[in-house]
Amino acid sequence: MPEKFVENSHILEYRDDPLQNVTLGITTRKNGFSNYPNHAFNMARYIDDNPQNITKHQQKLAKLIKFDRAHWVFPIQTHENKVVEITEEHQGMNIDTLTDDLHGVDGMYSYESNVLLTMCYADCVPIYFYSEKHHFIGLAHAGWRGTVGQIVVEMINKIDFNLNDLQVVIGPATSMSYEINDDIKAKFAALPIDSTKYIETRASDRHGIDLKVANALLLQHSGVPKENIYITDYATSEDLDLFFSYRVEKGQTGRMLAFIGQK
Repeated sequence: MPEKFVENSHILEYRDDPLQNVTLGITTRKNGFSNYPNHAFNMARYIDDNPQNITKHQQKLAKLIKFDRAHWVFPIQTHENKVVEITEEHQGMNIDTLTDDLHGVDGMYSYESNVLLTMCYADCVPIYFYSEKHHFIGLAHAGWRGTVGQIVVEMINKIDFNLNDLQVVIGPATSMSYEINDDIKAKFAALPIDSTKYIETRASDRHGIDLKVANALLLQHSGVPKENIYITDYATSEDLDLFFSYRVEKGQTGRMLAFIGQK
């Protein structure tokens, strides 16, 4: 399947012919003001960076995607599986400064227009949901904990329309180079999907895992048609010219911003 994420200035923009009103993508690390290591486009206020850099980056992104910052919503992610509905009342939360609002949220969805759902990533899986027919958008943050916690299932449980009308996009995340130990492997083995399809044992207490595939399998198990799920080939841990990678860069790095909104 041809790659549907297309590089455009500071972002990878998802382009699909049927899309009319949905804007969906993720920022890259290129052409910014942050020192990760130089000229990086960091989007996270919660790491060691000049707050003015993040504001400048937000302004650039807002202009590029034509979504004013006043309409953005950002939760305080904690690698769990809590999913909440977002309305116009949430617009602007945690954009200019971080607060206690939307704390512990790793999944958001909305049926409203002019709301941009945003979250930060640097190896975890950004998972976008949309149905233009039902005016629905959603965004989930799935690291290994969120995947084991089946955050995509929590999102599906919020949907009250036929899943044949739902499209899911699994965005840039770490590749099979990501490894887990026996204890974490056992947690995945307890999920209602075949772990041999996304876990590869390499040595004692060493297992490669593809979190993108794991989440796709969970979505299919929940009733989302396989043909409605798109998985990008982009991998954060493989292309450090384009992406931040928390694991490869040992935490000393910036964050990309995944976003989805509808006009």
